[in-house]
Amino acid sequence: MSTTSPIKVEAQNYQRLRDRLLESFPALDEDTLRDTLEGISDLIEMIAAVIRSALVDEALELGLKSRLEEMRERLSRLEERGNKKRQLALEAMSEVGFRKLEEPDFTASLRPGPPSIVVTSEQEIPGSYWVPQPPKLDRQALLTELKRGGEIPGTQLSNPKLTLSVRTK
Repeated sequence: MSTTSPIKVEAQNYQRLRDRLLESFPALDEDTLRDTLEGISDLIEMIAAVIRSALVDEALELGLKSRLEEMRERLSRLEERGNKKRQLALEAMSEVGFRKLEEPDFTASLRPGPPSIVVTSEQEIPGSYWVPQPPKLDRQALLTELKRGGEIPGTQLSNPKLTLSVRTK
């Protein structure tokens, strides 16, 4: 079940009224027609309200993106700081020979970690250990070349789409 938004209904009503006025008064100039329709339709106010709401949403989005980036940076600093402190404690305990440190709120102990891989020569590693990567289309390079006027088989630029430009003072 689909419902039509009130603004679409009002746009359809606006168009019907516009068509009727032009049928009845074919010599009507654009300014008079627009003023008449503005007086009998809420479409302009509805569009303006939607744009204002979009501007508020975009401002909130920008603020949240900025805040998220700040929080990610803070998280990164906290992770790095925690890792450095653990490494400092590990080095100090290792240097003086402590294997275990028991405190009322935690117990720290030195244990061997799992072994990690050290690659000494990639050329000697058998092919069965290499993961092939599928080719990935470089859409940005294609777009740049097509905009320069280049022709690339299998591609073309789309027709431009209408966009809404809203400037604020």
